[in-house]
Amino acid sequence: MTRYHHAQTVALVLAAGQGTRMNSDLAKVLHPMAGLPLLGHVLGCLEVLGVGRVLVVIGHQRERVRAAFPDAEVEWVVQAEQRGTGHAVLMAGPALEDFEGTLLVVCGDTPLLRAGTLHHLLEHHAASGAAVTVLSTRLPDPKGYGRIVRDLEGGIAAIVEDREATPQQKALDEINSGIYAFQYPALEAVLAGLTTNNAQGEYYLTDTVTLLQRAGHKAAVLCAEDHRELLGINTPEQLAEAERIHAALDPPLPPDAGGAPSGAPGGAPGGAPSGA
Repeated sequence: MTRYHHAQTVALVLAAGQGTRMNSDLAKVLHPMAGLPLLGHVLGCLEVLGVGRVLVVIGHQRERVRAAFPDAEVEWVVQAEQRGTGHAVLMAGPALEDFEGTLLVVCGDTPLLRAGTLHHLLEHHAASGAAVTVLSTRLPDPKGYGRIVRDLEGGIAAIVEDREATPQQKALDEINSGIYAFQYPALEAVLAGLTTNNAQGEYYLTDTVTLLQRAGHKAAVLCAEDHRELLGINTPEQLAEAERIHAALDPPLPPDAGGAPSGAPGGAPGGAPSGA
């Protein structure tokens, strides 16, 4: 088994959402796929990645989520009010008070995510010298996702949420996966600049890309070739799709799969818009 070593990296898992579209009273990250809760798949991926610490942001049914992982070597962060992804990272501030290094932000509802892909993201981030590196992918149908707007040099200019995108931007097929590598505390310095002046009235973590650039930092992007592993689960249909993808892969997609994503076709991801 390929294991990676990123001891200077802290992983922050966003797992506070209610998941209203699952039509269930069960917290979204506790829904099972292939015999494990969604969050269990993500934690297994991070264990293979070999990060120094794992923080998990919980909110909806937080005691139930915590109780489902009694032996997990994680630090729980409470987001009592779900006010967006940027707000979730703000809630982790006290736990990161003295931290200097790379903060890897991942979603708790991406059960097909591979450690090898996160390894490539962290390697790319370190080599680029960027304060933020966004993991993107290209979708056959990008509707509902934040679009990656690139500059003339091929770098990232901005992430534009679907609800705020122009018709020209909606035509872009490269989307934000909601997974990032940040320099910390460079991220902390711009979090206070987030506002809720957007269609959802939430603090979008995506806005930190522009804020970091305005502060003189570099932003980078890495495009994952296989969009299937970035499938975010928000509906029963998406959960069933993830089950089908997981079962059909030959060999099955292990959490420690090394190398670059294969680019094989599959069902289109269908998570929430990336700022949600």
